[in-house]
Amino acid sequence: MHTQVLKTTRIMTLGAVAALTIGLAGCGTSTGERATSGAGIGAAVGAGAAAATGGSVTQGAVIGGGVGAATGAATDSDDINLD
Repeated sequence: MHTQVLKTTRIMTLGAVAALTIGLAGCGTSTGERATSGAGIGAAVGAGAAAATGGSVTQGAVIGGGVGAATGAATDSDDINLD
């Protein structure tokens, strides 16, 4: 029972990390700015998620930063309008 709850918590946390990273990675006007902001946000969220789920904080930050940077670079300034 405990293992199932832990797995469900991890899946929910990782889903939230992915949603936040994708949603916030569009911040910035140029591709470089979006990649940079995505990397920073992704690293912070990845480290937090890893800490919350008992994983490696460093590994979470590295993975989150990579996903955030890639997502930020792949977005267009018109994809997410924060105005």
